[in-house]
Amino acid sequence: MQLDIKNVADKADMIINGYTFTQENKYIRVLNLNQLNHAAVIYDDKIVETNMDDIENQIVLDYYLNNKQFMEE
Repeated sequence: MQLDIKNVADKADMIINGYTFTQENKYIRVLNLNQLNHAAVIYDDKIVETNMDDIENQIVLDYYLNNKQFMEE
């Protein structure tokens, strides 16, 4: 099954530099739209699940921490 990138982007709460951030309860799902096999989950401002390398994890976490106020309701 192929991922529908437009659908993922439309449902995202925030997109920064090709990364979608989608909130589900207290979890933030992150997907790299340029490399669809790169994903992570953020919980309590920490990455708790990932298949990204350490550098990409830090980039994603920094994007989130510096912009999470835009996701809050």
